[in-house]
Amino acid sequence: MSQVDCRTLCFSIFYYKTQKYLLTTDIRVGLLYRLTQLGILLYLLWWVFLEQKSYQTIDNSIESSVISKIKGTSYRNSSDSGNNFWDSTDFVLPSLGENVFFIITNLIMTPNQRQTTCAESPKNPNAQCSQDSDCPKGKSVIRGNGVMTGNCLIAGGDGSGTCEIFAWCPLENSPHSKKIVLENAENFTIYVKNHIRFSKFNISKTNLREAQSKSYLKSCRFGPDSMDCPIFRVGNLVNYSGNNFQAMAKDGGVIEIQMHWDCNLDFTTVCKLHYSFHRLDNSNSVSGGYNFRFARYYQDANGVELRKLMKVYGIRFDVLHLILASISADWIIPCSLRDTVISLCFSCILHHHGCHGTALHQNPSCVEV
Repeated sequence: MSQVDCRTLCFSIFYYKTQKYLLTTDIRVGLLYRLTQLGILLYLLWWVFLEQKSYQTIDNSIESSVISKIKGTSYRNSSDSGNNFWDSTDFVLPSLGENVFFIITNLIMTPNQRQTTCAESPKNPNAQCSQDSDCPKGKSVIRGNGVMTGNCLIAGGDGSGTCEIFAWCPLENSPHSKKIVLENAENFTIYVKNHIRFSKFNISKTNLREAQSKSYLKSCRFGPDSMDCPIFRVGNLVNYSGNNFQAMAKDGGVIEIQMHWDCNLDFTTVCKLHYSFHRLDNSNSVSGGYNFRFARYYQDANGVELRKLMKVYGIRFDVLHLILASISADWIIPCSLRDTVISLCFSCILHHHGCHGTALHQNPSCVEV
């Protein structure tokens, strides 16, 4: 490296650079420049801020819990039911899943079952027989209730019979009642208490307003005039889903309660909650409705184990959360990028108007600054 190059390199650190501006007096170029700036400003204000709210950050790690409490009583004067008076302990079963609860509306009850032998249901074609060999011992009856003992119980004069089985006898044989057992179930009330927490922002919310007193919660019911009340009448919930309670209670069904949370956490009080209700099962299909069986076990005076079998029909409620929460983020508008884009655009415009190179001093609309 020569001595001159070394001196140039050493003195270059003391050089000071400034920008060179070009001022154009062309009204058309100036107007286009300001319109472009205005367009960018309107885009930021309307689309970015008002429509998309891009200045906000969203919390996807939301914690939520649902607590439900059902109240009500029902009375049925019937000797075959084995229980004339019903309260919430009788008609509400333990949780069937997360954010799920079930209310019994109808049932078929078979009391005093014990493990012994009896005839399989004559309605089952797989249990029909004419001799003992048709009932192989130890084999389960297809779609039946027990295990065959090897005996064919002849019941008709034509020599036809039904296989004997070892099972819980007597078998369930009550027809599906056309009359709803718990007719008053539509007047039961459901208290839904929902807590949500936005862990990213350390903010908690509930569907119970601070201004709501205990006396208000005892008297209010959710409806068009009290959309913030967390207590729902069962019959109204079914109606809101577009169904009739009396028709649905006979065979049961599944209703979804959607809780739509829309929270703008820039303002801690702005957190809107909306409810919507939908029926999930198809009432017109063969598998429509909702039912299952369960048993309650006990012993008689001799210590023999007995059970009360119940096939229950009812309404299953699934609570679903749809939560959207946003809060302002710390961000900076990339002004330098904006200015770079505008400068490039107007460099092309000025080039088109002759404001470049040797033409700069020949164009009266171009002024060097």
